[in-house]
Amino acid sequence: MTESQRTGAMAADRDAPFQEAVRAIHQTLDKIRGCSAAEREALAADLQHLEDMHRKITQGRVEIVVFGEISTGKSALINALIGREVASVDVQGGWTKQVWGTSWEGCGHRIRGLDQSEVVLVDTPGINEVGGADRKQLAEVTARQADLIVFVVDSDINDVEYAALLELAAVNKPTILVLNKRDLYSPADLDALLQRLRQRTEGMIPPNHVVVTAAHPRPIEYVLELPGGRTEVQWRRPEPDVDELKSQILDVLDQEGLQLIVLNAALYAADKSDRIATVRVQLRKRLADRVIGGMALTKAIAVAANPVALFDVLGGVAIDATMIVSLSKIYGLNFSFAQSRQLVKAIAGAAGIFALGELTSWGASFFKAVTLSFGTVLTMLPQGAAAGFSSYIIGRAAQHYFEHGGSWGMSNAKSVVKQILADTDKDSVIGHLKDELRRKLAFNRHASH
Repeated sequence: MTESQRTGAMAADRDAPFQEAVRAIHQTLDKIRGCSAAEREALAADLQHLEDMHRKITQGRVEIVVFGEISTGKSALINALIGREVASVDVQGGWTKQVWGTSWEGCGHRIRGLDQSEVVLVDTPGINEVGGADRKQLAEVTARQADLIVFVVDSDINDVEYAALLELAAVNKPTILVLNKRDLYSPADLDALLQRLRQRTEGMIPPNHVVVTAAHPRPIEYVLELPGGRTEVQWRRPEPDVDELKSQILDVLDQEGLQLIVLNAALYAADKSDRIATVRVQLRKRLADRVIGGMALTKAIAVAANPVALFDVLGGVAIDATMIVSLSKIYGLNFSFAQSRQLVKAIAGAAGIFALGELTSWGASFFKAVTLSFGTVLTMLPQGAAAGFSSYIIGRAAQHYFEHGGSWGMSNAKSVVKQILADTDKDSVIGHLKDELRRKLAFNRHASH
């Protein structure tokens, strides 16, 4: 193999994970675009974040996110690394109200093969700011997009900082812990503090990833000798000392730069794919619940109020089939009316649904027939509630069927219906249906049960 062939093979080995990560993002984007309008609306922010991640990986943008409490010097640290003031430094702290980022043009790092590659430093609100619940969520989103995390403290870790570090550790990103404001400590105190920090973060942060800086050193008094033997006192702020941090960041990027953005993008796509599935399940369940509840009540009213024997029950069967058609559309299967009637029969025949509800309905229908429909008033409540309950169980079973892609999964219709019956509070459902029937239908004083 020639040198050029060897170089080409190495590039192909390097590019394969990169292309896989890009493909994973494309597939997840396609999932969102293939969702229903309601699902796409719920996933609008996720779509935006995925598109940002796609641009990030294809451009080779490495994002280093800086976390820390108010006044630990996060903004000053970013200024010191970049070499100019891009963030306001307020001694009162708490000025950073939103996540923002700026390109670290002077770091000298570029990912080979990606012409637009850059390193971006991202500042975040202080983790202990007032009203931090929303900012915490925003910081979590930012951490999941980050390739490298820099966590800044200016003393021993307190409980708030430790809790935040634990949460960030769950994101599984390389993390550098920075002890800022080294100029406030004597050499002995600094060594003791570093030892404590490494002990407290053992298992979360490698010992060599704990570094010290002085991003915005306090002014030092200088006594200047002037001509004529006079002296003058001046206060000057020393240059920032962030060399150890910069060296540690560049070491990580040089060794793992491409792997970091590739792994991060793949994990992010997988996380969003899970999020899509969760949103779909939640939205579809809410829609299905409304359809099942509404159709069960519709069937209860239609069957109870129909004075014509036989047609009351047959009308209820048609309503069940209509419910199945609606549920199938929610789950993207689009059953025909004929298919839905077959599914209704399969569910109704499983585990004795007829014995629980339909026999009551048929018995009431027979009573209507022998009383020439005059018995309708007496049968309204029990027949309607029984019909509505059977429709509710049929709807729940159909929901299970559609959730499993048009199959019963590892079970069969009979076992699924039995489980649904076991999990259903029959008295509660029947009671609700009776209450609704009483409210919607005009009963005489004899139809009270």
